[in-house]
This record gives sequence, C-alpha cells and structure tokens, in this order.
Amino acid sequence: MINPENNPDFLNDFLAYSSTILNKSENTIKEYNYDLAHFLKYIVFKYKLTDIKDEELIKNIKINDLDIDVLERISLPDIHSFLAYLRTCYSSKPATLARKTASIKVFFRYMCNKTKKLSHNPAQDLETPKLGKRLPKYLTLEQSKELLDAAATVGVNHGNHDNSERNFAIITILLNCGLRLQELININISDIDFENNKLNVIGKGNKERTIYLNKACINAINKYLEARPRDGVKFNSRDALFLSEQKQRISRRTVQYIVKNELKNAGIEKADIYSVHKLRHTAATLMYKYGDVDIRALQELLGHESISTTQIYTHVDNDQVRNAVERNPLANL
Repeated sequence: MINPENNPDFLNDFLAYSSTILNKSENTIKEYNYDLAHFLKYIVFKYKLTDIKDEELIKNIKINDLDIDVLERISLPDIHSFLAYLRTCYSSKPATLARKTASIKVFFRYMCNKTKKLSHNPAQDLETPKLGKRLPKYLTLEQSKELLDAAATVGVNHGNHDNSERNFAIITILLNCGLRLQELININISDIDFENNKLNVIGKGNKERTIYLNKACINAINKYLEARPRDGVKFNSRDALFLSEQKQRISRRTVQYIVKNELKNAGIEKADIYSVHKLRHTAATLMYKYGDVDIRALQELLGHESISTTQIYTHVDNDQVRNAVERNPLANL
C-alpha cells in the first residue's frame, strides 16, 4: 500500500493524475511510487541534503518534506548516476532499469508540461536502456499436461481447507486463456456468461476484452463453484470468483504460491524459473504452435496493444521453422 504521508505533495499529485486521468492500473501506480521515491531519495543523498552517508541506507531517507525547488537542480547526468547506482548496488537488470527510466520520464513530463512547475525537463533526452532480445520461457505441451494432472490430483491443503478445485481451476484458466495475474485475480462471477461460455476481462489500461472459454475451463470453473465457500464471504468479495481461505478475493501472492507449488508437485525440472507470467507465455505458445491461431487473433486474446508484442511467439517454435525449410519444393533436388 502507498502511504501518501511518506511522499512530497508533488509526487502524490502525480500519482493521483496518473490514476485518474491516465487511467493507470493500481500496480503501475505502486511502481511509479516505488521508482520515483527511490529516485528522489537518491537525489537527496547525492546533493548531501541528509546526514546519511552510506549508499546502502538511501532507502531510509525521508522525502515527505522535499522542496520542489530541488527538482530544478536535477540534470540528465544525475539521472544517469541514479541508474548506475541501481546497477552497482542492486545489480538491476536492463528490464528493471528500463522501467525506472520510464517512470522518471513520465514524471518529468507531467511536472514540465502539465503543471508547468519546472522550467526544464532533465529527462527529455533520457534514453531507455537497451534490452537484449530474449525468447519467452514456457512449458512444453507435455509439461503443461503434467502440471494439470498434478493440480487435479495433489492440490494444496492448508489445515482443514482443501483448495484443490480452486487451484485446478486457476491452473486450467492460466494455461488455456493466457490471462495476466491481475486479470485472473479480478475475475468476478458476474463476468462469466455461462450460457455462451464467455468471460469479460478488464486488462491493462482498463481495456475490456472477451475471452471464449473452452470445455476444460467451464468444467473446472463449475466444479470449483460447487466447492466455493458460500457463507461468511467478505462483503466486498461476494462476486469474486477465486477466494482465499479468509473468504475474500484471492491475492497475487497466493496465486503465485499456488503456481509455484503445483509446478513442484508436477516434478517439473527447474520449476523455480517459471511463474504465473510464464504460464501466460505457455498458453500463447501452445495456441500458436498447435492451434493454427492467426497472430491477430492471438493479439486480441492476450490483450496486446501492439502486434509487435505478440509476434515474439512466432519466433519460439523451432519445429515450424524446421518444417518450413523441409517443405521447400527444392529440398529434395
């Protein structure tokens, strides 16, 4: 949770603007707050506006009373210095540095262009760290079947609570529909059209899309609904599809734990490298590889804003590449 009392007013104003006007998700707002608070604490340290002398204690610096005039002093080299500090002290990867860079850029655009409270934008020429092209990690078809079998037979038990139907439904939906973690958590029972086997999902940017549920998903959901608690459910979670043992909407951490535990139950090698998001990659890869799915349809299903994001799945199937060469009419000459 974000505590506004720990932030200077101008940072809270930016977060409010990002939430209400830019319609950024709750997770994005949290990332903005974390990234920018860390950046401002580093600036206070760099400008020697604190008694703290140790770089490792920068996160302990208080910035709630930081004067906006300090922002006028910030230059592009200061931002580069912050990114170097992250790389040195935290071994931050390019993807993390790219996210920090994006947060800083959007913040200074707001301060300069929207509020006009700054006379210059130190991040105007800030370049995003280059990311190495990496193919997504995903489970094979056989591993995916093993994971579903494990979720169906083992489950996760906590005390007197048997959550096997819930956990199996979660794994089934992730592997069949490729939902993001937050999208899965946010599913309400009222979002499901059982007559037409459809699910309305609210994705990034508050954009709504329709997911068509196959027989496996419908069967898993119906079986879970039979076991889903009916009494004592928290008021604000009564419509939530997936509930925790506290009878409230399931948390991100719990879903992450379920996936990790079921991967171990399935005996999948190097299970620790896989995550909820890796199951999203798995669903997309299996649909593209075995389902003869058009790339545009896959883009719509996954909720990608740009087709370029979806196209990564056209590069993961070595069998298709090999077959394409073998089917060249010149292959046997």
